[in-house]
Amino acid sequence: MSYTGAVHAGGDPDVRELSRLTITKLAVDEQMSNNCYLLECRATGARLLVDAADDGTRLLELTGPSLGTVVTTHQHWDHHRALREVVLATGATTVAGVPDAEAITEQTGVEIDRPVGADDTVSVGEVTLQVIPIAGHTPGSVCLRYDDPDGHPHLWTGDCLFPGGVGATFGNAEAFAQLIDEVETKIFGTLPDDTWFYPGHGDDGQLGTERPHLAEWRERGW
Repeated sequence: MSYTGAVHAGGDPDVRELSRLTITKLAVDEQMSNNCYLLECRATGARLLVDAADDGTRLLELTGPSLGTVVTTHQHWDHHRALREVVLATGATTVAGVPDAEAITEQTGVEIDRPVGADDTVSVGEVTLQVIPIAGHTPGSVCLRYDDPDGHPHLWTGDCLFPGGVGATFGNAEAFAQLIDEVETKIFGTLPDDTWFYPGHGDDGQLGTERPHLAEWRERGW
C-alpha cells in the first residue's frame, strides 16, 4: 500500500520509505488526534521522534529503546504529554525552540537539552533536518525541513501550517499577522510546490495545493 498520511487514533501507523529516511506517522488521543512522526535513518538506524504527544506505551512500542532524539514542535500541552515517559525510557536528547523550551520544561519536568533556533540543524543518523522557527501559534514553534536528495522536500510543521490554513492564534490579531507573515516568507517563500508537509493534527498536504489560498487566509484572519 502506498503512503497517504491518513491515520486515526487507535489505528495503525502509516509508513513512507524515502531513499535515505523512513517516516512513520502515528495518531494518538481520540479527542485531540495528535500526529507523532518517527524518522529513521536507513543507513544507520538512528531514530528521531517528532512530538511525544500522548500514549507513551504506544510510542515506545513504535520507537523501541534506541530512540536518539525527541523534537517537541511547540509548548502546547497536547504535544508533549508523553515526553517524560519516553525520555525516561530511552534517554533521548530533547530538542525544542528557544522561546518555548522553558515552558515545556515547566509543564513536563523534562529539561530541553538543545534549545534551537534559526540556522540550527538536527541530525538523525546521516540525515540532516533544518530548523525553521515560526512564531505566532506559540513564540517558539519550530518546523523541520528535509531536502531529500532523491526527491522533493519534506516539512514537519507542528501546528503552524495545515491543509486549509495556518494554526490557531485564538483571536489574537497580532499573533495571526506574525504567523501568516512567517509562514508565507519562511515556508512558501523558500520551498517549492512539491514540498510535502506533515502537520501536528490531521492529514498531510502539499505547498502547491495551499499556495493559491494564502491571500484568502490573510483576508479572513485565521
